[in-house]
Amino acid sequence: MPARRWTYWSRYRHALWLLTTRDLKVRYTTSALGYLWSILDPLLMGLIYFVVFGLIFPRGNLSEDPYILFLLSAVLPWTWFNGNLTDATRAFRQEGKLIRSVKIPRSIWVLRQIASKGIEFLISLTIIVFFALINWTAPSPLTFVYLPLAIVLQVLLTMGCNFIIAPLSVIYRDLERVVKLGVRVLFYGAPVLYHLNIGNPLFHFLYGLNPIAGILDLYRGCFFPQIVDWVYVLEGLIVSVILFTIGSVVFRRSIPRVLKEI
Repeated sequence: MPARRWTYWSRYRHALWLLTTRDLKVRYTTSALGYLWSILDPLLMGLIYFVVFGLIFPRGNLSEDPYILFLLSAVLPWTWFNGNLTDATRAFRQEGKLIRSVKIPRSIWVLRQIASKGIEFLISLTIIVFFALINWTAPSPLTFVYLPLAIVLQVLLTMGCNFIIAPLSVIYRDLERVVKLGVRVLFYGAPVLYHLNIGNPLFHFLYGLNPIAGILDLYRGCFFPQIVDWVYVLEGLIVSVILFTIGSVVFRRSIPRVLKEI
């Protein structure tokens, strides 16, 4: 039995890696700049926000200086999260025939999107390294704790959300538009461009129920450790675990109907 399980998980990982690398090749091999787009896209967005909120409307908060690092440390993981939620709405509809014919766990079709976007995210971290060198800003010694923890929490949260979105987008076609609208609203509701110091305990607790708040705090803690609010992080962990559990149940129960619909 242990040998069979090892073989199963080895094939699972192999299939996941093949689909992940295939996604990246399809996305970039026909592009002139190739993988540079995984850096240029978030870099351009980060620079736009920096010009608007750092130069035109300067914040003047010394605890967030240099602001470009404060900004990019949230924009880059947000780009990963945003891309995953958007792609999840098409996870099963793009390759319906292949999904029905290939005998691999259906969850791989969701996880390969998270993995491919995750590789792009890791590549894009070179942007932060570049601006840290320009600003002579060293990362916090706690970076080796904050960064892995932030990535794990984000993967857990994204898996939970995508396990809900991917199958239900096949059954309810309007969900794709709902997700796009929801992501736009969440962008301004999440502390991507700012950081809130909420004094009221009730409002502080309610705001922390948005798991993105705690996750972005951990990313920013790599350069601004004083920003990390562990109440937000704990709430983010609890909400992410709950969403992952719900997503796993929804995914497992809806797959039979999804296979009939695609």
